[in-house]
Amino acid sequence: MSTFYFIAFLSIFFSLLVIFAKNPVHSVLYLILTFFTFTIHYILLNAQFLAVVNFIVYMGAIMVLFLFVMMLLNLNKETEPGKHYLAKLAGVIAGGCLLVTLVGSLKAYKLSAPVILHDPNLGLVKNLGKVLFSEFLLPFEISSVLLLSAMVGAVLLAKKEPRATA
Repeated sequence: MSTFYFIAFLSIFFSLLVIFAKNPVHSVLYLILTFFTFTIHYILLNAQFLAVVNFIVYMGAIMVLFLFVMMLLNLNKETEPGKHYLAKLAGVIAGGCLLVTLVGSLKAYKLSAPVILHDPNLGLVKNLGKVLFSEFLLPFEISSVLLLSAMVGAVLLAKKEPRATA
C-alpha cells in the first residue's frame, strides 16, 4: 500500500511540474513522467493491458508528437506578443472557479475502504483476448477493415501524381 501512495505522490508532483514549468519542452517531459506513473498505477491495479497501451500509445506516440510540434513552433519570448489585461483577468476568474470547484469537491469527499478485487484475473490480457475474439469478433474485424481502408486512403491522398512531360 505504501508503494501506491508513493506513486500517487509522484503523479501529483509531476503533474504540478507540468503546469508550473516555464519551458514548454520541460513541461512535455514532465507529462511523460506523469504518464509513466499512471502506467505503474495500472500495473498495481492488475490492468496489464491498460498499462501496455498507456506506455506505447501515450508515452511513445503522442508525447513524441508533442515534442516534435513544440520543436517546430519556435517558441521565443521575444516574438510572443504581450497578453491583454482582459485575457489575464479571464484566466484569474477561470482559475478561481476551478479552485472553488476543487474545494467543494474536497468537502464532499468521504474516505472509504480500499477496493478489493474479487477476481484476481480481471485485467489480464488473456481474458481480454478471449472476450475480444469471441463476443466482439465482428466489431473487431470491422474496425480493422476500417483502419486498413483509412490507411490506404491516406497513402493514396499523399501520393504525388507523376508529372506529364511534354
